[in-house]
Amino acid sequence: MKVPHNTSINHQMTHRFPIKEIAQQAGLGTATVDRVLNNRAHVSPQTRARVHAAMGELEAQEHQLAARGRRMFVDVVVEAPRRFSVQIEAACAAALADISGAVLRPRFLFQETMTERDVTAALKRIQKRGSHGVLLKARDIPSIRTAVQSLEDGGIPVVTLVTDIGETNRTAYVGIDNAKAGQTAGYLLASVLTTPKGTVLTSSSQEDFQGEVERLEHFLTCFSQLRPDYKVVAVAGGAGLSGGTKQRLSKEFGGLERVDAVYSMGGGNRAILESLRAEGLAPQHFVAHDLDRDNLALLEAGKISFVLHHDLQLDMTRGFQALASRHGLANQQEGRLLSDVHIITPYNIPRSFYQ
Repeated sequence: MKVPHNTSINHQMTHRFPIKEIAQQAGLGTATVDRVLNNRAHVSPQTRARVHAAMGELEAQEHQLAARGRRMFVDVVVEAPRRFSVQIEAACAAALADISGAVLRPRFLFQETMTERDVTAALKRIQKRGSHGVLLKARDIPSIRTAVQSLEDGGIPVVTLVTDIGETNRTAYVGIDNAKAGQTAGYLLASVLTTPKGTVLTSSSQEDFQGEVERLEHFLTCFSQLRPDYKVVAVAGGAGLSGGTKQRLSKEFGGLERVDAVYSMGGGNRAILESLRAEGLAPQHFVAHDLDRDNLALLEAGKISFVLHHDLQLDMTRGFQALASRHGLANQQEGRLLSDVHIITPYNIPRSFYQ
């Protein structure tokens, strides 16, 4: 989906959707949308961007607009690098075709990094304006738990995506089985490392993503049982982004004479490899998560050994069904709806990733 940036829309410009439709999609008032469309003053850049994004979303959802059934607005709020949010958006579009009994209208809020205040403010706005449900990828911290519980108490179901949020009555979790993913990474590295002793580096994007915490805990348990003589150095931070990852790693490499393998739970893998190379460190094996464009290229080039992947389209389908079920429009889908862990090597890359 292409969203226009810095586009001036004047009164004479025609657009394909009624102002009311755009306002519903943007979660804004019709008067605000009218000011944006007519390029009037006193509108924040963020609001203008949201209106333009809403128009792009409407274009992508045109087949949904013509469908019959109860219309449901679903807010998709994700803190993730752009390379992953692009995958979520594509999986969302594909999943909508599998939903019956309702016409789902996703509204996206993607940011590569979101502060605690960013997330809670976004969830409060959603609760104030109304929504039929929220798909959420965010950190598991007290203020966000409170905001999630407030949405649920207010009748807006929340489904967590890829990483769960604890101590709430959230409707469901959809995504990879993070415990099994960590165990799988531990088993893989324990099996392929040939020297009796060595060092393994683990890297996570944030300390507060519950999914990455689960991966690390189960990796450590499995790997330490199988290869007790290996040292594991765990680093966290950088949000899976190149600059932040390099900065974070540069503080951790002092005194490391070797790194035999890497288990990367949160992305930024090009930056990890570049940082290791700058220190003269060359891991023999590298386990990553998610077959995004970066990881696909690194896998084909032999820079990483394995990618732990899962069916994101299935996750989105299950997430939408869980939200629809709360409104009596689908069979009940609640609890932890876990995706299988798939091990991707350079020799079994799915053809769909080349399309």
